[in-house]
Amino acid sequence: MPQISLSNLHGHSLFGVLALRLRTVAIVLFAVFASMAFQSAAVAQSQSAGSAATPPPSTEIALPHGQIEYLWPDGAPGAVGTEEQDKPHLEIFGASGPGPHTAVVVCPGGGYVHLAYEKEGTRIAEWLNLRGITAFVLTYRLSPRYQYPAPILDGYRSVRWVRSHAQEFGIDPSRIGVWGFSAGGHLVGMLGTHFDDGNAQATDPIDRVSDRPDFVVSSYGALTLQDGVAKPTALVPLVGGPLTPEQKDELSPDKHVTARTPPYFLYATTPDQSVPVLSSVVFYTALVRAGVPAEMHIFQEGPHGTGLAQSYAALSAWPEMLENWLRLNGWIATRTAGTGH
Repeated sequence: MPQISLSNLHGHSLFGVLALRLRTVAIVLFAVFASMAFQSAAVAQSQSAGSAATPPPSTEIALPHGQIEYLWPDGAPGAVGTEEQDKPHLEIFGASGPGPHTAVVVCPGGGYVHLAYEKEGTRIAEWLNLRGITAFVLTYRLSPRYQYPAPILDGYRSVRWVRSHAQEFGIDPSRIGVWGFSAGGHLVGMLGTHFDDGNAQATDPIDRVSDRPDFVVSSYGALTLQDGVAKPTALVPLVGGPLTPEQKDELSPDKHVTARTPPYFLYATTPDQSVPVLSSVVFYTALVRAGVPAEMHIFQEGPHGTGLAQSYAALSAWPEMLENWLRLNGWIATRTAGTGH
């Protein structure tokens, strides 16, 4: 602040000097208070921005997408090596939203020699996720390196694995289904007709739970090996040669349908040249005779291996029919007014 003395007043009065000093003090005080107010506003704004950028933690568990889990981390029974092809596993696609969710083990087809993993695996998982269902895509062991019973054992284990991990992944253990295509359709035919309630005394906790699926979807699956219906070469890769009569009976799902067989949804096309349409018809007949809830849709057109039939206008309705069946039975939440899936 400038110093003002009586010697440099140059004719100004004492009152003028006092007035000048008061104005100077007022200006300084105003600047101080303005600076304090600006700093306070800046701090408040920074805190507000920090709160907006860091929302409170969500109470919803983050579910996996693409996580791999091996069915037997210490080695599968009958494994002939330690390569990836010797390690059956699940790829997990968790559904969003509050649970507990329905779960589906997806079994791609490929004649038991390869897997149509994208068309009949990951695309199916994504379709299920959009409907609030957690999906587990199964990679099972394949011929010629593995033959029966290895792929079927992998299927049994997959259902037990999912059920034993239900709480971890937000799944209802009483709503676990399986969905297979072609050879995978045969696999789920076996899973729905050969199962047990688990072994309560087993040392492995996974083996203590049941491997019975709660529902099954078979898309153009080989569900019978009856002569005159199945092709003579059906399932040859699975057993490594022509099937004996005993093998035909054992591997023919229609022969093992009982009242405990879970509900089935069947999809097939009449012109299918790989798996005759009568395979589904014979199996459906066995289900009806046993009193098992079932729904079947057979289309006039369409080749083998159509997946969700995105490229076939004549078949485009079938996934919606499946969705309706899943809703009917409570495995997908019922739509409410003004909402989507």
